[in-house]
Amino acid sequence: MLLFMLKKMKTNVYFINVTVIVSVVSDVLCVTAVLGQNGWSVTYTSTHICALKGSTVDIGCSYSYPNNRNRGIMFQERFWFIRNEYYGPVDLRTDPDYTGRVEHQFHEKDCTLRITDLRESDSAEYKFRFMTNQYGGSYTGSPGVTLTVTDLQVKVRRLLNHTELQCHSSCDVSDPPSYVWYKNGQKIKEETSSLRVSVGGDDSSYSCAVKGHEGYRSAAVFSPKLYYVLVNPSAEAEEGTSVSLNCGFNANPAANYSWYKGNIQTHISEGTVLDFSSIQPSDSGEYYCTAENELGRSASQSIFINVKYAPKPVNVSVTPPGEIVEGSSVTLTCSSDANPAAKYTWYKGNNNKPLSVDTQLVFTSIQPSESGQYRCRAYNGVGVTSDSFTIHVKYPPKFVSVSVSPSNEIREGSSVTLTCSSDANPAANHFWYKDGDQTPLSNERQLSITSIQSFDSGEYVCAAENHLGRTISESIFIVVICKFFLYIYLYTLTFMLNTIQISSLSSS
Repeated sequence: MLLFMLKKMKTNVYFINVTVIVSVVSDVLCVTAVLGQNGWSVTYTSTHICALKGSTVDIGCSYSYPNNRNRGIMFQERFWFIRNEYYGPVDLRTDPDYTGRVEHQFHEKDCTLRITDLRESDSAEYKFRFMTNQYGGSYTGSPGVTLTVTDLQVKVRRLLNHTELQCHSSCDVSDPPSYVWYKNGQKIKEETSSLRVSVGGDDSSYSCAVKGHEGYRSAAVFSPKLYYVLVNPSAEAEEGTSVSLNCGFNANPAANYSWYKGNIQTHISEGTVLDFSSIQPSDSGEYYCTAENELGRSASQSIFINVKYAPKPVNVSVTPPGEIVEGSSVTLTCSSDANPAAKYTWYKGNNNKPLSVDTQLVFTSIQPSESGQYRCRAYNGVGVTSDSFTIHVKYPPKFVSVSVSPSNEIREGSSVTLTCSSDANPAANHFWYKDGDQTPLSNERQLSITSIQSFDSGEYVCAAENHLGRTISESIFIVVICKFFLYIYLYTLTFMLNTIQISSLSSS
């Protein structure tokens, strides 16, 4: 403790007790006396203090006031403050920002302030104030002590072939400043404020401290280290839904993020999040993110996104291609693009009874009765899609028959129509023949004779033909009754009837 005596000539002598306290984080020593009138004063040991975040600082001071026994001056209140309210200065001990962190070391006229666990927000001008029982007997030491709380930082600068680390603070804790460097928590170098390291050479971390204050190191700097990589809501996503990929690395300095797809390293996005607002099947694949800062680059493990979708498009194909002929082997195959793979069910027409639950519907010897529309239903857990195929079974003419109209006796001069019927696919062409002659009478389905004559009598056949075959009907015999024989027949019949009638009368 140093005692300074200030002497006022001829009248009074005032003494100022000045206590010089060395801050645990300051090498600046000075004595500043704030003198008032008539012996009122506050003396600070230092007007500017630089302290490290997290450390403890002592702001030393002493104060004095006139010691006049006749007037009975006594102090009533003494405190430190940094701000004023409308009602006056606010005691630090009542400030919620300092709760549990301030201590007043009052001993006689010593007024030292101790602040623990310093924060950068504690940077301010601190003043001491005391009040006595006399009117106007209060005094504030102003200007006060400027406290600057600094947090050591390692600034990183990437150069061409290496990275330079610089230990930085907003004020000098010591004069001249001296630093200590740490690699993975182990001391490696002293004195200088900078350190040179290789780019991406290892996964080491680096920090620094002010020599003499090694307990308050800077935050470590290091290359990115994977913290998490997530997919939300799931890596198994349905087409059209929203999917987000999130990537996080621990890194200091902060890292820049990039997203890639597949092994070909296709760069697709920047930032920690990769969003798909309406994901599509083409988005399926492996994704990974990278993080890079001045100290290196790291990559996450890959996430495989599997986009599920309903069958599309469903396609029915026929084997062999071309026309389908009766008795041949035919296979219908249903295929689709689906994830997961589709299951298939076959139906015929509007019948909901399944014919098969396989990708193929096989006809070993297809028949005309199996012609029709066949429907393939493809389904998976996402959706259902259908496609259809119509089978037309081709076959040669069958069931060829001939009918005649009128069907009773045919008289000379009347009209007669012969009709040929057949079952064929494609429809048959019809040819008429008479009495074994190879020259067709007609190539129409019907053979019409408008005024039939006796020479039209004979054996008629119909041949039904398509490109698959030819079938001939059974013969039909046409007998034309001529008018002369008909007249004799009718006359004879009348004569016979009359004779029978006369004979009957004679007998009676």
